[in-house]
Amino acid sequence: MMRKIAVVLLSVILLTVIFAEWKPAKSITVIVPWSAGGSTDQVTRMITSQMEPYLGRKFIIVNTPGGAGSIGTVNTWNASHDGYTWTANAVLDLTKYALLEESITFTHRDWKYFLPIYAPNVVVVNPSSPYQTINDLIEAMKNNPEIPIASAGTGSGGHVAAEIFAEYFNVKYRHVPYAGGNPATVAVVSGEVVGNMQFSMEVADMLRAKRLRALCTLSAEPLTISGYGTIPSIREWYPDFPDVGAYFGLIIPKDVPMEILETVGQIFEKAANSKAMKDWADKQGLVSVCVYGEKADQIVEETARRVTWLLYDRGVLKISPEKYNIPRIGK
Repeated sequence: MMRKIAVVLLSVILLTVIFAEWKPAKSITVIVPWSAGGSTDQVTRMITSQMEPYLGRKFIIVNTPGGAGSIGTVNTWNASHDGYTWTANAVLDLTKYALLEESITFTHRDWKYFLPIYAPNVVVVNPSSPYQTINDLIEAMKNNPEIPIASAGTGSGGHVAAEIFAEYFNVKYRHVPYAGGNPATVAVVSGEVVGNMQFSMEVADMLRAKRLRALCTLSAEPLTISGYGTIPSIREWYPDFPDVGAYFGLIIPKDVPMEILETVGQIFEKAANSKAMKDWADKQGLVSVCVYGEKADQIVEETARRVTWLLYDRGVLKISPEKYNIPRIGK
């Protein structure tokens, strides 16, 4: 009997050590390396609002746009790795920073990811443009390599989508980078550029307001946006077009104390599965997910293999992925 009690007590002690609860002593700063109102900013504010009641502390969101998201990410990395400074981003963005500048010393493998959202890319144009269908735009790009297409910055999700699009159809375009998804969308609405291929949450409100025209989504499935309708998948016309979208979420240096990552994971899972999070995702035409731990690490590594080589081959990145032992897909 005493032996059984001892075993039980030892198990409790071990579980307490393994799942030690972190109780933050102050607010947590999340550096969003993009402008306010863009895709990363929206996801960050939504998921942190759902985590606050469980964590018992406020999140302070600091928008630090610039360098295609690298400036804010570097600022996070240079802060103390004590659990009080996080960043947020699309997975595909963080995979490329080490290949943008020699001075960046971290890679995508130096972080832990907490991903509540998958966002498809949507091809939109100004409603006054002559392009009524995706084939209209493709034909125009074949005839005119100077059609201006906006993005949230060089190497951003919208830029990657446009590069995949251009490679698939063997067309060219004039890339017009902005400091985030929101200004890139405003530029389409104002007529500064013809269109963009940003994420669904960045264009949903303007689609509902009829300030944009959606030609298709670049995801494998049609996309329904509440209050707007269903946007057809590009695969309706081109069945083998790749599925284009991105996972978004919170990102923490992986060398913070383990009890912090354990606590964040438990709280994140509750927040990501909340009704408020799922309802918001549905309204914005997003896919609500709850991905962290090893599964998230696998998604990030697969994304790095796909995105970094695409951008390197097309001349967007100057440093070869080989430097960081990132193999090509299929190798």
